[in-house]
Amino acid sequence: MPEQPGGDPHSRRGRPPEPIGEEVGAAHRTWLEPVRSRLVASGLTLDELVGRSGYSKTRLSELLRGKGYYPGWEITYSVVRALDLPPWPLRRLWTAAAREADKNQVWIENRIRAVQPLGPDQPPVAHRGFTQIMRRPYTAYARAFLQSDDRAQRAVGETFDILWLTWDVAISGPDTPRHAWQMLRSRVMSRAVQRNGHPDLRQAAFDTVAQAGITDLGERKSRIDTMADFFDAIVRLPQDQMDVIVLRHLCGVRPDAVPGIVGLTPAMTHTLDHHARGALTGLYLRTGTGTDTTDTLE
Repeated sequence: MPEQPGGDPHSRRGRPPEPIGEEVGAAHRTWLEPVRSRLVASGLTLDELVGRSGYSKTRLSELLRGKGYYPGWEITYSVVRALDLPPWPLRRLWTAAAREADKNQVWIENRIRAVQPLGPDQPPVAHRGFTQIMRRPYTAYARAFLQSDDRAQRAVGETFDILWLTWDVAISGPDTPRHAWQMLRSRVMSRAVQRNGHPDLRQAAFDTVAQAGITDLGERKSRIDTMADFFDAIVRLPQDQMDVIVLRHLCGVRPDAVPGIVGLTPAMTHTLDHHARGALTGLYLRTGTGTDTTDTLE
């Protein structure tokens, strides 16, 4: 509906931008969505953002919708500064998305040099403490699905940067650890290899066999086949049960530490573990080969 002449301009404040284009990549959306949310929460109009950033309405509208060429850091930083967002996590996310958009390192470095150096990379104290506690279990969980230290660290780093970027939202909710865990899980699952509609955890079968030190090739193949089926069953569990099983029994996290990591009560975590173990034991307690797969859950 057209805006009426003489209407109250304040009624239009904080109006959401046009939707993000469908062609926008996942890494680009990762930083663009919180920027758009911050704009709406700020109550600024696009005209006011123009005044604060120094860029035209057309260019800002394109940036906010992800239209046209991938935006340079200079215009992106002008919006970051106008919305009082922390620049360091956003620059890291912007850089990852630039690579997704096939921008080479020279292009990225030239765009960064076009902006004055940023100040110290200092997240909120509470955020820094949270990441120090969660980095190890988060990375172990990510590695189980992504099968690479580098990929796991990238997923965890991205999670922590998004969390810093939206820290005010994270701490305003009822359960910051739960909010952060669900954010990590979404980042990991978006990168994990999928098989039959579920994340593929079969690589863990090879790791388990390697750790067992089986040297007989026939026995090793039999064990791998059995464990691959077993880990396929794990990823078919309900999400929270799967998370608890992976953390407890594949990542080696202490039982008393799991509730704080996943953001659930100890009683709920114990119940999830109990039901998951029961389901897996019922399915795979004894296989046709006589292999007891429940050894993995000891």
